[in-house]
Amino acid sequence: MNTLTNHLANQKWRFIDQSTLGVYFEALQSFAYDDALCIAVGNGTSDSIVRTWVHHDTVVLGIQDSRLPFVQDGIHYLYQQGYNVIVRNSGGLAVVLDEGILNISLILKEEKKFSINEGYELMYAFIQQILSPYGVKVDAREIVGSYCPGSYDLSVNGKKFAGISQRRIRGGVAVQIYLCVTGSGSERAKLIQTFYSRAVQGPPASFDYPKIRPETMASLSELTGEELSIPLISHRLLLTFKEHGAHLTSSTFTEAEAQSYEEQYMRIIQRNERISAKYL
Repeated sequence: MNTLTNHLANQKWRFIDQSTLGVYFEALQSFAYDDALCIAVGNGTSDSIVRTWVHHDTVVLGIQDSRLPFVQDGIHYLYQQGYNVIVRNSGGLAVVLDEGILNISLILKEEKKFSINEGYELMYAFIQQILSPYGVKVDAREIVGSYCPGSYDLSVNGKKFAGISQRRIRGGVAVQIYLCVTGSGSERAKLIQTFYSRAVQGPPASFDYPKIRPETMASLSELTGEELSIPLISHRLLLTFKEHGAHLTSSTFTEAEAQSYEEQYMRIIQRNERISAKYL
């Protein structure tokens, strides 16, 4: 039984679509939503969940980014380009979110046999299936020269279009991915490249920040030569669940989850403010 079938066949999943909420839906809210849903799945009050979400013109920095010697100059540049900037409390480095990037969270109950690598492999298999009609070979390996590089960068012909991360909290696991669906991958990379040049300015940095080469990144529309869209990829996502025998139900937040979200959101805002006060 393959990875997808094992997690989807005859399994109950909830589908929460937040991909059309627009400019007033902030990235910090998404971290809080995933934490609240992880808690619900972890304590057994919810089935597994797939959540889709889109944020407009936001750069999410990692804590290490916030410690760069001239980070305020880098952030000022991003503001000048029309981007909001937040600092996440988890691992990872700077990434771009905009209306051409679809984010997907697969939220499952944490089990001893479900290792971190298995979480990455599940999302990798999932994206391969979603993109199967387009005749591209998707590789999972670090793409040196991309922003936020990692061992599970997803690429086609050496050009990265997605990155995967995980968050584990109170018995739940959120496997998250950002998919560059439309627009220019290299232009997004140039934005982060300039951020680093402004934030470092020559002195040694406190960590080995990415030396970005914009030509290493592209969107799925660029890589497939197809006129893709967020709704089209979302439709392929739903078909993948159906094709593998999952029982998928469109869902909203329960009252308990909404309350948990408010608690998590306040905690994340406070953490972000503390990080900003300390390093920015």
